[in-house]
Amino acid sequence: MGRGENVTTGPRTGLQERAEPGIPGVSPGPGTAGASGAGRSADRVTPDPAHPAGPAARMFAADAASRGLGMTLQAVGEGTASVGMTVTGAMVNGHGNAHGGFLFTLADTAFACACNSYGPQAVGAAADIVFVAPAREGDVLTAHAVERTRFGRSGVYDVRVTRDDQVVAEFRGHSRVIRAVEG
Repeated sequence: MGRGENVTTGPRTGLQERAEPGIPGVSPGPGTAGASGAGRSADRVTPDPAHPAGPAARMFAADAASRGLGMTLQAVGEGTASVGMTVTGAMVNGHGNAHGGFLFTLADTAFACACNSYGPQAVGAAADIVFVAPAREGDVLTAHAVERTRFGRSGVYDVRVTRDDQVVAEFRGHSRVIRAVEG
């Protein structure tokens, strides 16, 4: 994964919306940083989310459920993440399609990586998904998560699950930053 690929790194305030990186026809918008990290606000110091020791990468490394399903963290940036998964025979339902629970889990994992990219521990408060097209055994899926807004301790994230350029599902998650638990 490249440092800062397709990641908007400029400062965000209030209810500002962001374009989803990596989706055809949607521009990443101003403030997109290259490998140099240009565009970062000088008055804000945040962990580099694309670094292997960044908060989202550390969280994903400890996520036995997602890794056990063969998911891979493909990219991460401030408020964004991409996670991949290949549909296996064990993930197929009685209709021969990928079970919706596995598609939800893929999208939820990308959501978790995006909302934890800043460092404070965040959890899902609510989420919903719309299944657009079936996926089948052998399909390679990618979930692209992007932050739409953060306010106080809450955030809203959209996740698009695709197979090549075809949309398979659309997911929206609401996050909440929680206080660190000692123990």
